Amino acid sequence: MDAMYTAEALATGAGRNGHATVKDSDLDFALAIPKEMGGSGQGANPEQLFAAGYAACFHSALQAVARNQKVELGDSAVGARVGIGKQGEGFQLAVELEVSIPAQDKDTAQKLADAAHEVCPYSNATRGNIEVTVTVVED
Repeated sequence: MDAMYTAEALATGAGRNGHATVKDSDLDFALAIPKEMGGSGQGANPEQLFAAGYAACFHSALQAVARNQKVELGDSAVGARVGIGKQGEGFQLAVELEVSIPAQDKDTAQKLADAAHEVCPYSNATRGNIEVTVTVVED
């Protein structure tokens, strides 16, 4: 792959209870293990960051598909939930994406969401590796 852009981040300290900075951005923050996993929850965690990135990327893919098909999305939105849990000796992620396209009926919205799932870089990176569910929700 010939990268068009490369992001750089640095994690320091105690891993999930450390600190992270992202080069060439204003992202500079404390990391904390979620309360549900025995931590303080007083900082960001990798699952939150992944959820934000996936939601934004998928929404961009959805908009690109709609432009290509000359379809109106209206005030669309994409929400992402990233779960983490034990699997064997390690851990596994799972993602739930909720897509809202108020300008389209549910069948058309689902076709657009399915098409976005085929072109989204996050979807392509996770396909076959973790469970990703894409659901169209009605407002």
